[in-house]
Amino acid sequence: MLPLLGKNLPEIQDIVLQLGMPKFTAKQIAQWIYEKRVRSILDMTNLSLTNRQKLIDAGYEVGIEDPMDAAHSKDGTIRYLFDSHRQKGDKPANDADASVPGLPIETVYIPEHDNRATLCVSSQVGCKMACYFCQTGKQGFNGNLTTNQILNQIYAIPESDTLTNIVFMGMGEPLDNWTEVQKALEIITAPWGMAWSPKRVTLSTIGQMQHLPDFLNQSQCHLAISIHSPFADERAELMPVQRAYPMEEVLTLLHKYDWSHQRHLTFEYIVFRGLNDDARHAHALIKLLSGLDCKVNLIRFHAIPDVDLQTSDPTQMEKFQSILNEHGLTTTIRASRGEDIYAACGMLSSLKREGKNKLSRK
Repeated sequence: MLPLLGKNLPEIQDIVLQLGMPKFTAKQIAQWIYEKRVRSILDMTNLSLTNRQKLIDAGYEVGIEDPMDAAHSKDGTIRYLFDSHRQKGDKPANDADASVPGLPIETVYIPEHDNRATLCVSSQVGCKMACYFCQTGKQGFNGNLTTNQILNQIYAIPESDTLTNIVFMGMGEPLDNWTEVQKALEIITAPWGMAWSPKRVTLSTIGQMQHLPDFLNQSQCHLAISIHSPFADERAELMPVQRAYPMEEVLTLLHKYDWSHQRHLTFEYIVFRGLNDDARHAHALIKLLSGLDCKVNLIRFHAIPDVDLQTSDPTQMEKFQSILNEHGLTTTIRASRGEDIYAACGMLSSLKREGKNKLSRK
């Protein structure tokens, strides 16, 4: 079947015109899918039964698939598991990167005490970036997700209607799958789509410079940059991408944009004990980010197999935070969520967990 979820308005217009339907029915279909969230073409009741049947006979469906499984944390976080198999006719821009059938992806629902609810979505199966501290990177790259597969993570969970924020911080590097991610962002924020404010969406990247300018120019969503060390040699040991896309080049680009209004810029900094958590690193980070209207999120490291790193002591993290704040760099310590179900930062994987430190293929 051919999913309609994930199609933008021009694509839906092409479909209806090819089927001999009036062009205006495209907006009606988009409204049924993205606003009214129907699961069946037959429920699109302001389309004639003839036109609904034309869509069905042509092989189309809404294309929402429920999660395979869910794990519930004691803190309320839920880690959902989705099958990444590709539906017929639903191909990414680069078909050579088609995802491996049956290899799952993970999505994390994070409820907050103030009636906020964030969904952390994946954009790839695995990841090419091979960051030393990240379980997704340890898995390697298994394929790009389509726009349908990205949006399905939003629409298929039971809490879909309660979401207040979406973050592209799950499995994969979003800018490495830019064509599909860009279309997902378009649908999330377009008036004919979900009609969300870009202020409710954040894209997190390691600084993939090939498509970072595209994101900055084509979207008004918030941006988060993973930095983790102010020193190029140390960052390269943690994040091989530093050699391809040096942070200095990323910062040069970011300085060209205005971050003082609605769009926010955040730097994500995982704090490792004895590696990047001292005053020397704090002052170097202050110097590196000087002149940018931004904030810093300090993140506790979550242990993964075969990685000889430890998280910083909470007191040391607070000292690090104080240095940054005292020098005018707004800094928060992000609360860790879902670690007991392997849903915390850096822990997502398509691999099956068979005990605290053992992983195998699902």
